[in-house]
Amino acid sequence: MCGIVGYIGDKDAPLICLQGLRRLEYRGYDSAGISVVVDGLLDTRKVVGKLDNLEALLQTEPLHGPVGIGHTRWATHGKPSVDNSHPHLSCAGDLAVVHNGIIENYSELREQLRGEGHEFRSQTDTEVIAHLIEKLYQGNLGDAVRAACHELRGSFALGVIHQSHPDLLIGARRFSPLVVGIGKGENFIASDMGAIRKWTDQVYVIGDDEMGEITSQGIELFDLEKQPVHREIFNIPWPAEAAEKGGHKHFMHKEIHEQPAAMRECLLGRLSSPDKPIVLEGLNMTDDDIRGLKKVIFAACGTAYHAGLVGSFLMENFARIPSEGDLAAELRARNPVVLEGTLAILVSQSGETADTLVALRELKEKGARVVSVINVVDSSIARESDGVVYIQAGPEIGVASTKAYTLQVLTLQMLACHFAEVRGVQPPEVLRDMKIGIMNVPEQAAECLAREDDVKAVAAKYYQLHNALYLGRGISLPTAMEGALKLKEISYIHAEGYSAGEMKHGPIALVEPALFTVAVAVQGDVYEKMVGNIQEIKAREGPVIALATDGDEYIPGEADDVMWVPACPELISAATAQIPLQLFAYHVADMKGCHIDQPRNLAKTVTVE
Repeated sequence: MCGIVGYIGDKDAPLICLQGLRRLEYRGYDSAGISVVVDGLLDTRKVVGKLDNLEALLQTEPLHGPVGIGHTRWATHGKPSVDNSHPHLSCAGDLAVVHNGIIENYSELREQLRGEGHEFRSQTDTEVIAHLIEKLYQGNLGDAVRAACHELRGSFALGVIHQSHPDLLIGARRFSPLVVGIGKGENFIASDMGAIRKWTDQVYVIGDDEMGEITSQGIELFDLEKQPVHREIFNIPWPAEAAEKGGHKHFMHKEIHEQPAAMRECLLGRLSSPDKPIVLEGLNMTDDDIRGLKKVIFAACGTAYHAGLVGSFLMENFARIPSEGDLAAELRARNPVVLEGTLAILVSQSGETADTLVALRELKEKGARVVSVINVVDSSIARESDGVVYIQAGPEIGVASTKAYTLQVLTLQMLACHFAEVRGVQPPEVLRDMKIGIMNVPEQAAECLAREDDVKAVAAKYYQLHNALYLGRGISLPTAMEGALKLKEISYIHAEGYSAGEMKHGPIALVEPALFTVAVAVQGDVYEKMVGNIQEIKAREGPVIALATDGDEYIPGEADDVMWVPACPELISAATAQIPLQLFAYHVADMKGCHIDQPRNLAKTVTVE
């Protein structure tokens, strides 16, 4: 879950690497470092902590050169320290490696290399790569990297430079994302397109067990058998400024406010009229395929899992297909039974989430058809799926996902509506109302954002408390769970999302004035039951914030505070109801002075199991 940038050209590599790492800091910020080759020598700077520390070091100890690699780290093997930070060097100090992933056989390689006289300075798995390449190097750096990759088990995206090859940058990957950026008189490698979008809008997305040998004048792609590989140029579809804050205090705040426009983009070309079928290009399923479905499994992690729970509810309730939502990290452990006619829907913002990718492979191996709901185009999960529906959220930099979640929900709403229409399980007028509800989501999202000051005022009343319960029922349960996750991620307030129906079975014992409850009580089938839960909490002197539908005249008399959402069908509410909860979490964290875009211990893209 680290970030990699590499540069070769006529500009100053450390400056390019530092700016690129700024756009990758969401991947990790425990430590950072840069290595360059200049005047025939390798030179390195490394620090513990965020990139500000590295930038400060480069002010006092400048680093210059036309070829370099940089890294920002989220620690897996070895605590954050200068020794454990990347780049890692060979014994001779003439070769540097940056790495994202986990080397599963690093212990045995380490012992073998130690026995051959190599001295290790860190506790990381990555350092074995530098020593292994050093051992195998016989004058051709590409051949040495290729041979080393054959001996590595696990996942890796690598950037490698050597002082004897000042005109060469090597990139290689297996199961961890890496792109090669195409410039004029300069070229790049990066973990994410956003890191290099400022300088280029064209990349090669290299595949597993492939590598690039890159100079300032050209790029050659090979597999690990040294056979040439042809990749189509991918044109990055969003502008360079999309990865900037645009006047907002934090990326998270910017991305919350980008939701209405992103939602319109998500609907464009797919749902234009309530009287026309939904078109989901890339789904790769015929109407007969959809009619033949007997079960749908949603698998995902974290925020995407909550979106998957919404999808599962919609698929069963509206499309009338038996469905379940699974935590991707747990799915393989139970050895799931996959029957004929099973569709697996994998949800991931990055398309690189390691546990979700493992779940995908498990389900495909057992015979399931796999469709992914993804944001990042041509990502690993997208490439390995039978079909893919992109949510089209654009780059999301803030570690705590906001617009990706609501667009995942919006996409799954369209998917369930499409399946219901094809299967003929809903009357035409019900389908039409569902489509109208989906089409209204962007405007309702904008209305929620217009009420930000009201949400901020509620946040000011509660930000000093330390514990919260988020309650929901039915399709609003994932809304409550996601609301609690947002609060704990960025404010470090202990928050738990629960089924309101479970309150009597234990959690109600926690209710006291020092614990506040956020109750998702929008209009719908479970509204009266939610009102009853609010009354139970108030009877025990627990403060309650209700999330309620415009026009509700009863809730204000029951709850201490109310955050309002526009009226919409209950099955549509998950997309818009989340926005006040995002704003609430954001303002609570901001009032507490938390590092909102880079919460402690978290990284945006979890590319290790």
